[in-house]
Amino acid sequence: MSTLKPIEIIGGGLAGLGLGIGLRRAGVPVRILEAGDYPRHRVCGEFITGLPAATAERLGITQVLAGSLRHTGVHWYSGDRPLGRMRLPAPAIGVSRFKLDAQLAALFVEQGGELVTRHRVGTDLSGEGRVQTIGRRRSAESTWVGLKAHVRGAALTDDLEMHLGDGAYVGLAQVEDGWTNVCGLFRRDGILRGDSPEALAATLRGRGLTALADRVAKAELRPGSNTAIAGFVFNPAVVAPAGVGVGDCCGAIPPFTGHGMAMAFIGADCALGPLVDWSEGRASWEATAQCVHVALQREFRTRLRVASWLHPLLLGKGGRAVLGVLARSQLLPLRTLYHVLH
Repeated sequence: MSTLKPIEIIGGGLAGLGLGIGLRRAGVPVRILEAGDYPRHRVCGEFITGLPAATAERLGITQVLAGSLRHTGVHWYSGDRPLGRMRLPAPAIGVSRFKLDAQLAALFVEQGGELVTRHRVGTDLSGEGRVQTIGRRRSAESTWVGLKAHVRGAALTDDLEMHLGDGAYVGLAQVEDGWTNVCGLFRRDGILRGDSPEALAATLRGRGLTALADRVAKAELRPGSNTAIAGFVFNPAVVAPAGVGVGDCCGAIPPFTGHGMAMAFIGADCALGPLVDWSEGRASWEATAQCVHVALQREFRTRLRVASWLHPLLLGKGGRAVLGVLARSQLLPLRTLYHVLH
């Protein structure tokens, strides 16, 4: 039996760890290079919607997700006004990145993978046998900032909440140990710094989310969970990096969809078979890169295009006014939009 060629994955987020675990299950030698460490808090909605059970099974992560919360309902708000409730077609998985990333990293190592943390790779990320899963593309010109914190004691009106504000949208999701993840995307202007519920509440209040701000101000803040990230860039189409790329570096969907975590795993699944073929000597690296890119395009192009169109609509006062009219007329197509975006 011929020796399998090794694969090196740059980036140990959901896409990188999911792909690494799947490749190890196929016997492929894998090394993951990760700039950070585990566990760590990440700016993320921390609920997984639209992840096929078959994808989790092929990657070998079903048991990691099995003990997580299951969410069935979401309540939408525009400012302080309810827009409507929706029952999800399938339960969403509620789990923090603090917990999930660490569990995936441990599973990868248990299965014989080599994990190198606190290691930054240079500017040349391409090369045969090297897969990029380095996260979202960044731009210094981006006007968007992501903020996230865990709070306890802010009672939710449903398993999940989505709040649309002036130049902002914020999601609330229950995660483990009684914590609620509060994560939002905000225009850069008006962001207040500070590791306290009051600072987060002041930012929310400045976006017209007064009722939510009051709930957050009274809540307990989880120490160390306040995190921020700037320079968000969202893709209206799948981007082809040099070589093989998977995850947000190829296509980052706006966070209001709640689909980013699932897309990371689905993208890893798209790359799994072609990379196993390359490792076993059945395909060239160039053919493998093309095969992965085509699979990602087929899987994600429609949802990325629709999400990029809806993103500015949800953030503008005019778009929110239209959504309010549709909601009051009971014409808001939440279920239809869910299916298109997932």
